[in-house]
Amino acid sequence: MKISELLDPEAIVADLQAKDKGTALAELTDSLISCDPSLDRDEVIAVLQEREKLGSTGIGDGVAIPHGKLAGMPELKLVFGRSSSGVDFESMDGQPAYLFFLLIAPEESVGVHLKTLARISKLLKDAVVRKKLLDAPDQQAIYQVILDEEG
Repeated sequence: MKISELLDPEAIVADLQAKDKGTALAELTDSLISCDPSLDRDEVIAVLQEREKLGSTGIGDGVAIPHGKLAGMPELKLVFGRSSSGVDFESMDGQPAYLFFLLIAPEESVGVHLKTLARISKLLKDAVVRKKLLDAPDQQAIYQVILDEEG
């Protein structure tokens, strides 16, 4: 399954306002909830914060992939966010994060969860792709970059 098939274009936040990790997680979660109001905001944030306690999901190169598993989720959900000013996400390289993929998966899923994380990591490992995502003018252009890269 492709990232573009899992990512609702409405779940793209082209201009994150957050300045810190907690606010970024909340802002990304709000985008998720706007696309799926059946989810409990506090529960999603709690799952993400628990995962962060194990180690930051800020993987470096300006990228963070906060993720977690939630009981009762029918399918995996993705949100993309971009911050023009950067967020201190306690990343491995000590640098701010600018590009975010938030991933919430059903509790019992293993394979699709790991495959999606690997796909996102592979996509964002490419400096050219990161630059295109940073330079895209709006939500639709960001989604188009992802579509083009998965071609």
